[in-house]
Amino acid sequence: MATTTVTQATTTTGIELHELHLHATAQISPPAKIQLPSITIRESNALASGANTPPFTPGPTTPRSERRVFDVAPSNILTPSKRLLITFLIMMANLVQFVSNAVTIGAGFSFSRLLGAGDVGPGQANWMAASFALTQGAFVLISGRLGAVYGHQRILLLGLSVIVFFSLINGFCTTYNTFVAARAFTGIGGGLIMPNAVAMITIMLPPGRSRNITTGIFAGSAPIGGWLGILLGGIFTQLTNWQYLFWFLAGLGTVVGGGLWWLFPREQPVDKGGKIDYIGAALGLSGMILFNVVWNQAPSVGWSTPYEIVLLLLSLALFGSFLLWESRCKEPIMPLSIFTKAPTFGALVLVVLLSYMSFGISLWYMIAWQQLVRGWTVMELAVGWIPFGLGAATAVLFAAWLIPRLAAQWIMAIGVAATLVANLLLATMPEQQNYWIQTFPAILISSTCPDFVYVAAQIIASNSVGRREQGIAGSLIGTLNLYGNALGLGFAGTIETEVHKYPGSTQVKGYRAALFFGFALAVAALMLDFAWVRMPKDDREGWVEGDDIEMDDAQLVTGGTTGAEVSGTSQGGVARSLA
Repeated sequence: MATTTVTQATTTTGIELHELHLHATAQISPPAKIQLPSITIRESNALASGANTPPFTPGPTTPRSERRVFDVAPSNILTPSKRLLITFLIMMANLVQFVSNAVTIGAGFSFSRLLGAGDVGPGQANWMAASFALTQGAFVLISGRLGAVYGHQRILLLGLSVIVFFSLINGFCTTYNTFVAARAFTGIGGGLIMPNAVAMITIMLPPGRSRNITTGIFAGSAPIGGWLGILLGGIFTQLTNWQYLFWFLAGLGTVVGGGLWWLFPREQPVDKGGKIDYIGAALGLSGMILFNVVWNQAPSVGWSTPYEIVLLLLSLALFGSFLLWESRCKEPIMPLSIFTKAPTFGALVLVVLLSYMSFGISLWYMIAWQQLVRGWTVMELAVGWIPFGLGAATAVLFAAWLIPRLAAQWIMAIGVAATLVANLLLATMPEQQNYWIQTFPAILISSTCPDFVYVAAQIIASNSVGRREQGIAGSLIGTLNLYGNALGLGFAGTIETEVHKYPGSTQVKGYRAALFFGFALAVAALMLDFAWVRMPKDDREGWVEGDDIEMDDAQLVTGGTTGAEVSGTSQGGVARSLA
């Protein structure tokens, strides 16, 4: 074996010796006797003069939990066909929960009649649409962290199991209240699925064209699932027994979940053994859910009911306790520093919440107007709703295209303006009118709101907070999306009820008042966006200097983004990779 001589002009470190050793030993053929090369090193002047050069110390083999932003992608143990099938089933899992959500939005009034409740009024009818979204939005906030600690695969399968179980129960419900309660429990499954589905896709597929295409398709699951839910609601309520719809959803969820359970590779959680702020999660979820319940129940029981005031005060006390706990907890589920470090983020939260409250109002009262005032069936609604599905699927791609070309606050402004115009069109249309005059434009225009607001909000959130808070900020945006839809119905229902108390009031006058309230929410959101939300157009590639978490090179090369960091990017948020 030849002797290798290395002459250095600078200090020779342990890393260079290690690399030289690997290079030399790589030249040995398998049958040869292994003999390490003799290495002669001529010291540099720095070493000869006795300079204090610290020895090389290998880094830890396992990074600290707070630095585990990347994990080894499982693509090296999956064949391309198997990886494709798993990705398809993950997208189907997300589609299942959006279909399940939409069936009681489009067919909610039909289910009320079938369950013997008749055409229930404000404070009752809105629970058909609000119950699923309420719990879904609340649990999105913590499910990404649960996936990081216990495994994204496990939490995703748990979410599907919850949907399957309570869909079966929905099929056996015979009263309105038990039906709505089962829908609320079903929404928990949806909240568990969304962040972990995104995490699995970004871990399964390495950065590149395949991931970009996949995330684009994934982002369209909300509008497509929504339209399919309305269509299936019409088919099963008009052509067969309505119970079959929920048993069909349970069967579909079982097939998807069974396929994923069979195909998933063995998983190592990205933060196994990590801590979860269970006290903070309990306080936050309880406060959010109770506050929403109070507002959605108030239209039917009235604010003069003593327990309404008590529950409202209790929800505020729980939320205050949550803030106090989070300010002192070592590992909070939502660090309050994300609001103090970035003033833009606080304004962003309000804009997103108000926007989705406004959007939820326009969606629900458009459906109520068409079905209860103009006599549309659920099937007719599904046909009339086609422009929404097509428009929303196109909007997410267009919003992603705009990201590097237009400042994010202006992208958000487009989405907010869309729901503003939609509410105004619906509020000013006559009681009876041709579909194409105002209803069609309102449906088409409103379809751009969710994706434009969501895409822009995720980009602004990711730029407003440090690297450590990326997953938390994304989850919060996802929560506001779903939670705002449910909360807006409670406020609008209260206004509708108060209008009905006046002599000469009609059903349409109550709808108009609710829609004008939705218009006012959009105006407030637009003003906040113009005044406080600031973010330049996003044409960056990679993290910039000053980000607060370091990554090992090996992790950057082999890893995929974990669910803890992408847990909120379920729909429009993933569209950033399409730009």
